[in-house]
Amino acid sequence: MKLKEIRTKRWFRFLTNMYVLALTIFAIWMSFFDTNSLLIHLELQREIDTLEKSETFLKKEIKRDQKIIEKLSNKQALEKFAREEYYLKKKNEQIYLIEYQDSIQSPDRED
Repeated sequence: MKLKEIRTKRWFRFLTNMYVLALTIFAIWMSFFDTNSLLIHLELQREIDTLEKSETFLKKEIKRDQKIIEKLSNKQALEKFAREEYYLKKKNEQIYLIEYQDSIQSPDRED
């Protein structure tokens, strides 16, 4: 095909139209090279998704911790928690830790 024959084709005239070329260059520029490009928007959207997941997880943790705080507002519950979690004791009191065979980790066993 010669150049004159190609120039007479409808698709060639459409693609070489000044407006089509300008629009194509603008679309490519906005998609890849601009500071607000499509790629940056996709990356920011992924980051927003991970932050929203983190937010929901942290809200659940806050609710759980608030329930624990409500329980620990009672003096007896606070004492029970301190004894079970931190092995605290009163003066002149002895604590015996009883471990069952299935709760002891041996070096050859992994959980």
